[in-house]
This record gives sequence, C-alpha cells and structure tokens, in this order.
Amino acid sequence: MEILYLGHSAFKLVGKNIQIVIDPYGEPAKLGMKPIKTPADVVLITHDHWDHNNIAAISGNPVVFDMPGDYEVKGITFKGINSKHGNDSELPNTIFTIRMEDLTIAHLGDLGEVLSPAQLERMSEIDILMVPVGGKFTINPEQAVEVINQIEPKIIIPMHYDLGSKPDILPVSKFIEEIGMEPEKIPKFKVTKKDLPEEPKLVVLETQ
Repeated sequence: MEILYLGHSAFKLVGKNIQIVIDPYGEPAKLGMKPIKTPADVVLITHDHWDHNNIAAISGNPVVFDMPGDYEVKGITFKGINSKHGNDSELPNTIFTIRMEDLTIAHLGDLGEVLSPAQLERMSEIDILMVPVGGKFTINPEQAVEVINQIEPKIIIPMHYDLGSKPDILPVSKFIEEIGMEPEKIPKFKVTKKDLPEEPKLVVLETQ
C-alpha cells in the first residue's frame, strides 16, 4: 500500500485494486495548496466543512462514506465512528478506520477531544494513525500525544497543521517537539504488514 499526503487532512491510499481519498479540501488558495484532481474508488468525508468535503474534486464516480457505520468495497472494510469536532459542537466528526492489505489505518478527521473507552474499543489494533495536531479546530499537540498513547499505533502520520498559509493553526514542529520523536520525512510512504516497526515511528509526509 502507498500513502500520499495531499495536504491539510487529505490523503490518498493506493492499494492493489483500490484507490481511496480521505477529506479532499476545496478552495485550495485559502490553504496555500494545489487543487486536488485525482481519481478514486472510495471517498471518505469525516465532516461537512469546505476544507474536508470537496467530493467534486475526485473523478471516477467514487462511493462516498460520510457518516458512522460499517461498509465494504472491493473486499476492503471501512468503519465510521462518531466523535466530537474540535470547535463546532453542533457538527459531528467521523473517525474512519480502513482495513486493507492486512493493515488497519485510522484517520481522526477534526477530532476535538481524547477518546472514550467505547471509541477505543471500536479502534482496536491500529497500525497507521493519521492524527490532527494543529489545535484550534482540532486537538492540539499535547492532546494528540495523549490520543496516540491511547491508540498505540505503529506508524504516526501528523496532519491538519500549518503548511505556511494558516497561522491560526500550529506548525508540525510543535507536535514533533511535544512527542519527542525524530521524524522520517519522505515524499510518500509505501508499507506492508512486514514493514511495520516494533517501536512506534513518526512519519512526516511531503504534500503532493
């Protein structure tokens, strides 16, 4: 499986027979990023904000999941878990887990609080965690570390931080300082089950 970071909270997962996009953003000029234009079989939307819900950017007539539930496409299973958004108590946020190629990936969306026992029970044995770290609209670096300690993933990929045009959220350096790990900075991340490290690994991906 290959993981590409499109910027903000948007990722593309490329498997053997499936392409999945998570939280494609709109209005790229506001975020200082390139427009998203890519095909996918499945699009996951964690919540209905413009910087997470731009389904129109994705070609290929994808299946869209945007609420809690259990789903399956092409033998890949998806689980949506209800959670609280960071700064909008009226807006639900859906955590998604994806089981593909013997790996389990979790994307926390704009999570706004540490996880409850019930949420953690639905998220057992996460291999790869995409976690927001910028604060204000999501959990901040300190809370992100607490959530990581709750989940205990093998691979940690930060997201939703300042990439140079959103000074209202924190840069990834604040999170790196808080977690106290040396990151591996790479353009894209290819991983199989046998590649998973014994000790947790921090991966900071370049935007595509």
